[in-house]
Parts: sequence; structure tokens; C-alpha cells
Amino acid sequence: MMSYAIIGFGKVGQALAHAFARKNMEVAVASRRPAEALAPQARAIGPTVVAKSLRDALAADTIILAVPFEEHREVAKALPNWNGKTVIDTMNTLAPPEALDGLPSSAFVAKAFSGARLVKGFNHLIAAKLAVDPIVEGGHRVVFLSGDDEDATVPVADLAKQLGFAPVKLGKLNEGGALVQGRGGTWGRLVFQDLFKKAQ
Repeated sequence: MMSYAIIGFGKVGQALAHAFARKNMEVAVASRRPAEALAPQARAIGPTVVAKSLRDALAADTIILAVPFEEHREVAKALPNWNGKTVIDTMNTLAPPEALDGLPSSAFVAKAFSGARLVKGFNHLIAAKLAVDPIVEGGHRVVFLSGDDEDATVPVADLAKQLGFAPVKLGKLNEGGALVQGRGGTWGRLVFQDLFKKAQ
């Protein structure tokens, strides 16, 4: 059984926790605050949402990064290496390209998570849309995924399906991934596009 953790418990982290709770899937949630501070909100979302310390949450196989972009390096420092872990980058930034070494934002993030397989996903929709049931009138709300490691993208697509979304793979981070990122004050063309797919 794959284990999951959401790091960051703001609007996006809580929205994704709702998605797990809706499907009765267990997920750990953690942030800079102690687990006890998150526990009441986690319990209110559902019994499968479990507040943990950052250290304990990072034992999960798949880590969903839902912190402000500027804080991702602090999370990366919490483990000596990220070998064998999949990191789903839900973060957005409008930092100029030079601040990101000219890289797509997720490729820049990947440098901090040495050894991890990074997939960008769940970032193009606002939290309010992520929080509600993605199955509407027989259609499934689309989430775009991109990553440089196809072996990592496949299980993230499977997770998206389990949560009721319709995953659409965009290819590598510097190709399709560029369509779902912010860059130098502008949003990629697929950001905020609320699309539905009729069949999974």
C-alpha cells in the first residue's frame, strides 16, 4: 500500500485533504506547526486525515508539497536524502526566470529534493475547486501532470484517478509543464483552466 503525506496545511493542503477524506483514503498532514495544532482541523475534515509531526509525515512514500514556494527548501532539509520518494509539487511562483536559474519552477524545486522523483500536479486549480467533489454530471475534473520521470508520473496519475480526478499528462517539465507554471509575472496558458473529461 502506498502511503501519502501532505506537507503544508493552508488552503491547498486542506483542499487535498478533503479529496483524500472523500475517498476514505488515509493521508498524513504536517506543517511547521506541531501536530497537536493541526489535529482539530484534520479531524474535522475526516477520520482518515491524520495530523503528524513533519518528521513522521515524511516517512510516507509520496509527499505532496503544498507549502508556499519560498519554503520548499526548508522542507527539503528535513531529510538527509529523498531517495525512493515521489514528490508532487503543487506550488506556484511568479518569480522571474533568473531567480530560478532559468529553469521551470518545478525543475528548480527538484534540485532541492536530491534523489526524489518530482511530478508537478494539482497546481493549476484554485483551492476552492480542488476541495469539492471532482465528479460533476458524469465528468471528472482534469488535473494536469508533468515530470521528467515517466515512472513517477504513472503512480501520481493513478492517485489522481483514485481521488476522482481525470489526469492529463503534459510531458516533461520544460515542455508541457511550462503551460501550468507561473513565470516572470505571467501564468501559463493552462493555469486556472477548469476542464472536465467525460470518461476516465
